[in-house]
Amino acid sequence: MESAIFHYLRVLILFFFFTLSSFSFVLRGDINLSLRNRVRNIDKSSVLIVNVHSFGARANDHRDHTKAFEAAWDKACKSSSSSVDLIIPRGEFSVGPLRFSGPCTNVSNLTVRVKGHLKASTDLSKYRSGGGWIEFRWINGLTLTGGGTFDGQGAVAWPFNNCTTDSNCKLLPTSLKFVGMNRTVVRRISSVNSKFFHMALVECRDFKGTRLNITAPSDSPNTDGIHIERSSNVYFSRSHIATGDDCVSIGQGNSQITITSIKCGPGHGISVGSLGRYPNEKDVKGLVVRDCKMSGTTNGIRIKTWANSPGLSAATNMTFQNIVMKNVTNPIIIDQSYCPFSSCTSNVPSKVKLSDIYFKNIRGTSSSRVAVQLHCSRGIPCKKVFLENVHLYLSSSGGGIGENQSRNRGSEAVSSSCRYVRARYIGTQIPPPCH
Repeated sequence: MESAIFHYLRVLILFFFFTLSSFSFVLRGDINLSLRNRVRNIDKSSVLIVNVHSFGARANDHRDHTKAFEAAWDKACKSSSSSVDLIIPRGEFSVGPLRFSGPCTNVSNLTVRVKGHLKASTDLSKYRSGGGWIEFRWINGLTLTGGGTFDGQGAVAWPFNNCTTDSNCKLLPTSLKFVGMNRTVVRRISSVNSKFFHMALVECRDFKGTRLNITAPSDSPNTDGIHIERSSNVYFSRSHIATGDDCVSIGQGNSQITITSIKCGPGHGISVGSLGRYPNEKDVKGLVVRDCKMSGTTNGIRIKTWANSPGLSAATNMTFQNIVMKNVTNPIIIDQSYCPFSSCTSNVPSKVKLSDIYFKNIRGTSSSRVAVQLHCSRGIPCKKVFLENVHLYLSSSGGGIGENQSRNRGSEAVSSSCRYVRARYIGTQIPPPCH
């Protein structure tokens, strides 16, 4: 009898502890879930939403909405919230020029979501020379995204671009200009028909651009896709650029720049420079261009420096790797006598020192017989230029790849041209190396 009672008590005690533990587990789970939901709701509520519609901007009404956009920016930038979303909804909005300036003291994450189609003013008197249509200045933690389009309406301005004949020309506005920015992300936007450059970075740090679509006609002047100057830790990837000038141009004073997975063409290719035109230019170092494709461009990979440079500077530690050329006029080119004007008379060599340059796994077709041109400065010859596994064939007369046809004709169908450089060669070299 006592044994049965003892067994019954033990079962009762175990059942009590099991029930208590289960209740505690469920309670803890409910509390944790409740806390997570509260945190999530707090996170959502802590983001201030600012919509240009609230400041009088109305899509598709053909009015100038510059003041509404400025008021919305003022509200967003001066917010006491740490996270702000500035919304530009779907539809067309005529604006500009616009300057979105910081610092935004309390805002650590500012997202501008452009869902609509922004159209630039065509009144050139509104723009200052060398300025931008839309400028972002001195902001930390900006994200520009949303899938929208920036339309520079450049066709009305291109006839006034006389920079190819006048070295003192008035510069037309860049569509998107970023000045003194830190921790910037630009993704999923389009830029069409810029009056001058589509996008320019000046003195920016930690900048990432991806999934960009940049287009302008092949004969549009100075419509560089992306221009980078005096910036560091910059990364552009997975974008399509088709313009009338350089798809990407890397100017003076840059360091740690990575350009990857870019489809370029038409245009002038991916360029370092031009360098050495102005006094006190800073060096370029730490450039990587990889996994890109050039189609129908006038150049593939180009390094260009001016003759008669007013001061000494250098470009060093640059790698160009896994680049595919399709019907490109100058697939690999170093030009240290660069001059875009109709007449250039200087015979003074460039003072830009080029060294530690690597061309690796470059393949495809050239539309000209000189597929590799390394023309360095006689004043400061290039040093440590390496070419590894270069396979470039002459395009067929029809402008296609023509690789099989060119192989049948032999590697002599294309050639190399070198001046003031002793390049080092590794692996297969088509065209044959310079002697």
